Amino acid sequence: MVDNKLISGKGLERIESPRYIIFGPGALRETPDVLANLDMVGKAIVVSGPTETKSIAEELISILEGEVAVNHIIASEGSIKDVLSVVNEAYSNEVNFLIGVGGGKPLDVTKLAAAKLGVRYVTVPTSASHDGIASPAVNFSLSREAEAKLGEGIRGVEAPTAVIADTNIINRSPKITFKSGFGDLVAKITAVRDWELAHKLKDEPYSEYAASMSLLSAKIATDHASEIRSGLEESTRILVKALIGSGVAISIAGSSRPASGSEHMFSHALDMVASKEGIKSAPHGIQCALGTIMMAYLQGQDWKWIKEKLREAGVPTTAEEAGIRPDLIVKALTIAHKIRNRYTILGESGLTERAAEKLARATGVI
Repeated sequence: MVDNKLISGKGLERIESPRYIIFGPGALRETPDVLANLDMVGKAIVVSGPTETKSIAEELISILEGEVAVNHIIASEGSIKDVLSVVNEAYSNEVNFLIGVGGGKPLDVTKLAAAKLGVRYVTVPTSASHDGIASPAVNFSLSREAEAKLGEGIRGVEAPTAVIADTNIINRSPKITFKSGFGDLVAKITAVRDWELAHKLKDEPYSEYAASMSLLSAKIATDHASEIRSGLEESTRILVKALIGSGVAISIAGSSRPASGSEHMFSHALDMVASKEGIKSAPHGIQCALGTIMMAYLQGQDWKWIKEKLREAGVPTTAEEAGIRPDLIVKALTIAHKIRNRYTILGESGLTERAAEKLARATGVI
């Protein structure tokens, strides 16, 4: 990811963002033209998941037949092992670029493999569950593992060269993915406030442009909350547009700051405590939505309005609705500040167990 210095008048700013973004019904069939316009020719690897996204990847490969030589790799785990499989296959076949087809895991594998190989990549999202479809952002725990096992160079993850979002395909994804995507967008409200706080208290570089774009993405979502709940093609288009906007804001900032703050740290902490107990986490955006309610309370923002918008979109606003044990919510709140070296409303010492439980109860999350 690009290391920008975003203080006005101090140093250069470099923005890495997608050159082509195409979305709407039937967008998948435009892939050959997009690749040709970007001079992405030769050999490619298509990375997908093992289930629903596999058939979409196979459809894409048939569309590319005669245009691009394609190998297909299934990222069954979304792990470093999958990243290495792609990297080794690419070295063996002198691959020129990668195409990631799927939701979170296949796209993360594609991004990390492309960074290791030093090649361009295209994302073909099959759900609207998060803003990683158009950004260089990678799952936090996988990114840390990649840095440890694949070397420092893996930090050079860039934004996709193109995003091809076929709303006909995305609209077929499970309804929970739309709720997760909406939750991930609402999270920008607290993420930007955390960023502003870090800028004022820690002199952290800050971009008004990236922050404004991120908040605009949240506004697009909240203005159409009831429509997004409906699951119609037009509502899918709105959600995808907002998620792409958030992804571009990350590219402008050169970090995930405009999209990820204390609410995301809470979600990552919840993943950790759930994993230790052998429990499957709730979808990322759902957890972030719960975190946003609570962090907005701490920030003095209108958390009740945020909660209402989440309900309007059909997003769970309580631990019970999300299928999460209340004690795990409290535990995650007490360790969230340790998740990454990022200053937020949680401060440097975090919440005590008593304060965490009080927060969760005051907002009705538990």
